[in-house]
Order: sequence, then structure tokens, then C-alpha cells
Amino acid sequence: MPVLTAAILAAFVGYAAAWYFGAVEGNFALLLFLATLVTGLYWVAERLVFLPRRRRAADTLAASAEERRAHLATQGITQVDNVDLGAARQKLLMQPWWLDWTAGLFPVILVVFVLRSFLFEPFKIPSGSMIPTLLVGDLILVNKFTYGLRLPVINTKITEGNAPQRGDVMVFRYPPRPSQDYIKRVVGVPGDEVAYANKRLTINGKPVSKEALPDFFDEDAMRYFKQYREQLGDRRHQILNDESRPAFVEGATDFPFRDNCRYSVEGVTCKVPAGHYFMMGDNRDNSLDSRYWGFVPDRNIVGKAVLIWMNFGNLKRVGPFE
Repeated sequence: MPVLTAAILAAFVGYAAAWYFGAVEGNFALLLFLATLVTGLYWVAERLVFLPRRRRAADTLAASAEERRAHLATQGITQVDNVDLGAARQKLLMQPWWLDWTAGLFPVILVVFVLRSFLFEPFKIPSGSMIPTLLVGDLILVNKFTYGLRLPVINTKITEGNAPQRGDVMVFRYPPRPSQDYIKRVVGVPGDEVAYANKRLTINGKPVSKEALPDFFDEDAMRYFKQYREQLGDRRHQILNDESRPAFVEGATDFPFRDNCRYSVEGVTCKVPAGHYFMMGDNRDNSLDSRYWGFVPDRNIVGKAVLIWMNFGNLKRVGPFE
């Protein structure tokens, strides 16, 4: 077992290292599931096999010592070597390293697996596509049950939950590359006709309210951008526009239901198909979103972003957001 366990642990470390250095495309959900499964098997084996075996060995040691004392007593010998049976018993009962690193870690890994898979999952914002709502380096929590519970790894929905609403900030699996997670704002729900023309958003023929705010200074780009407050339904949030960028969508790819979209020099108009969502970043001219790669199917949904739990460069960022 020690050799087998060493090989299993080496495989996990090797996979993590290959992922870190970019040799393979990592899947943390799968890695955590396998770690939970493997350590769980060791935990069961520890409770049913290995621990009872060590206890029997400890009991045998104590019985042998007692039998030896009784045998010596029949010969009139009452003074025997003072052996610390307690220390010897503890040594026999102690978990070996290969169980300490598997069965011993199972409760912690199980808690992390359940929390991450069904309650809340942490994410780090890697890009500026959601500025000014979310900044690069924000650490956020994503609610995994609002839109319905899903089985880890395969992402199959097992409870219905609430349907995503316009204005929600949602994490989802990037349709062209499902192993990668994206975060954008829900702009269109199934059945909506979404138009983004001349940098103005229209839903089902009604222009979305857009109120000018003071310019936003992007510290990374060292530039000012036009800032507006937009209202989708009862949700109000800020967006940015870059006046130096054209309104038309350049470089849109081929994607499922592309026939639902019409592109022009003014922008794009799309009819959202059933079971899909139209997503856009709040940094409207610096966001690779549904305008370019299409609709997000319901099966790709990961959860609803609800809270910034840490930003090590700016603690004032911590808290809920719109």
C-alpha cells in the first residue's frame, strides 16, 4: 500500500505541475472530485480494515505482556523489566504516513468539495471586461444554488432553481472552450431580441435607460473612459464606453444559432433562442462576449456572482455589488 499510495500522490502532484506550467489543460472540479473519491476510499478502508488491524496488534501486545507476567509469577518471579506498554501501544495505533496523507485529509477535502460544488465557489477576476463593476484582482464568491444545483464535473442540473434574470452577473463555461470559466452580465434571456447599435442597448425594441456619470479613470490603462449608469429591469449598474473604438462588431465567429443575429456597421441585433442567454461585459468596448461568440446555453451556467470577498490591493472593494 505505501508504494501504491506514493504513486497515486505522485500522479496528483504531476498533474498539478503540468497544469501550472501549461503542459495540460487543467480541470479543478475533476481534480477535486478524484481527490475526494480516492481519499474517501482510503478513509473507509482505514475504518474497516487498517484501524481494526492496528488495534488487534495493540491488543495482542498487551495480552502477550500480561501472559508473560503471569508465567513469570508462577515461577515466583515478581520483579520484571518495566516496559512502557503505553508508548508501544500508541506507536502501533498511529496512522502510517500513507494513511495520514489520504484518509487523514478526507474530511477536509470532503467539506471543500461540498461547499465548492453546491454552495459557493471562489473566483478571481483575470481581465478588465467587467470594469467598473469588477476590477482585475477582485476575488469573488459565486452562488452555486440560485440557478439550481448541478452535479460537479458533468454540470447536470438536479434542482430547478431560479432562472437567470437580466442584469445578473453570471459565471459560465465559455461556449467555444467549456473548460474555461467566463464572467459577464446577463443582457438577454430566452425570447428576447437584443440590439446593441451605436453603443446603445435595446431590449425588445425598448432602449435601456442610460445615464451619464463622471468619467472613469482606469489605473491600469492610465486613461479616462466615458461612464454611464444603465438599468436592466430593476437592476442598476455602471458601464464604460471607449469613444475611440468603433460601434461595429469586428471578428465575430461562427456559432450555434448565428442566423439569429444580424450584423451591421452600427452593431448587432440578436434573437435569443430558447434555453440560451445573451451576455455582455460592462466594459462594453473591451469585452469578448456574446456579440463575438454567441449565446450561452443553460447547461454551461456555473452560478451567480454575488460578493467580492477580497481584493488585496484595495480592501474597500470588499462587499456586494450590482
